[in-house]
Amino acid sequence: MPPKILIADDNQQNCELLEAYLADCDYEIVFAADGEQTLEVARQQRPDVILLDIMMPKLSGYEVCARLRAEEEIASIPILMITALDEPGDIDKAVEAGCDDFLTKPINSMELKICVESLLGIGGLEQECNRFLSYLDAVETASTAARA
Repeated sequence: MPPKILIADDNQQNCELLEAYLADCDYEIVFAADGEQTLEVARQQRPDVILLDIMMPKLSGYEVCARLRAEEEIASIPILMITALDEPGDIDKAVEAGCDDFLTKPINSMELKICVESLLGIGGLEQECNRFLSYLDAVETASTAARA
């Protein structure tokens, strides 16, 4: 099953451009057009990476990122913030909200692909770590029960 990428942007042309940049990669692409829809799609679809625009209707990318990080089931999804903003402090605000990486428009297609691949690797490692921790918990529980 190919990795699932959620592209969250209210501008249809931006969505199409990001999708085109990733077209030669084996990804399943899903979309969201505003902050609230991004949260719903993330909860329902459990994407492997989220490409999140900062300037969106209903909830900003900063707000979406912070809310994603507050929900245990989806908190570990890697988030790449993408914006046309280029003011001092934008990256700081994005990192404080919980993003994993940050790109400024106009996006370079190669840079986007590298960031997505890197975030997919991090997400995979985190899943492996969580599976291993669950296994250790099960072993410890079984060991404790056997001693009792």
